[in-house]
Amino acid sequence: MLGPFHVSPLTLGSDPSVRRQWIFRLVLLMTVFTLFLMAVGSATRVMDAGLACPDWPLCFGTLVPQMDLQIFLEWFHRLLATSLGLMAIAFVGLSVAWRQALPPWVPSAAAAALCLVIVQGILGGLTVTELLRFEIVTAHLGTGLLFFCLLAAITVGFAPFRGTGSARWLRIAAVIGALCVYGQSLLGGLVSSQWAVHQCLYGDRLCVVLNSHLIGAVPATLSVLGVVIVAWRSPALASLLRQLSFSLLPVVALQVALGWSTLQLKLQVPALTVAHQMIGATLLGVLVAISTLAWRDCPSGSLKHKF
Repeated sequence: MLGPFHVSPLTLGSDPSVRRQWIFRLVLLMTVFTLFLMAVGSATRVMDAGLACPDWPLCFGTLVPQMDLQIFLEWFHRLLATSLGLMAIAFVGLSVAWRQALPPWVPSAAAAALCLVIVQGILGGLTVTELLRFEIVTAHLGTGLLFFCLLAAITVGFAPFRGTGSARWLRIAAVIGALCVYGQSLLGGLVSSQWAVHQCLYGDRLCVVLNSHLIGAVPATLSVLGVVIVAWRSPALASLLRQLSFSLLPVVALQVALGWSTLQLKLQVPALTVAHQMIGATLLGVLVAISTLAWRDCPSGSLKHKF
């Protein structure tokens, strides 16, 4: 018996709903893949493996070098990034080939995603050739987060959703929250790319950078709590929006706890540092999802393209 997701080649080539479903699956895969890629990139940084491969795009002049842990992390990070680039190319190709079956915004969104991948690849190469200059490393992180946000928005744009038309204030609150968390993530990137924690604690240098990140946690946290409060005070809010908004509470609490623990332990536990960045990216992704759904919210609440 064929499973519910079995699709014959003929159906895949002719059924618009199946084409939309496959695009949705591809973008969802890319979103999860990007989060994993950022985790590997964070591990590469905290393990001081950013220059383990001294050349680019090859590693020691070859595709598969002899490995130790640091070389493997940097090599694996590049392998994942290349794979994601191929997915982005496939996304553009399919969105153009199947544009008649897709919402009109999809090809443009796919092209924007590919442009961000290209910029990210260039920045990735520059991080090696420019010997981990902090501004390039931070730009690399910022572009990666923008790419992740775009994929999250596209994924949620495809997802089935029935709105109630009561998310007006949530739209504003979620966008403000996303901007604050993104800015705080960039400050975190500056801290990590300059090793500001060590510089401040052990050398009384770059304390302004570290303190900016610590102070930035206040507006970022308050803006997230603002989203929760707005959702709580909107009794007619769609259940999906309410659930996503309330899920912010444990995520932001975990993020604050990880940040405090990381600082107290003076970055001595790499897993905590990686988890801190990943929870921050997840928090940003949830805020983008809420923003996208809130802007889709309307009284009719029907999704034009159901799977």
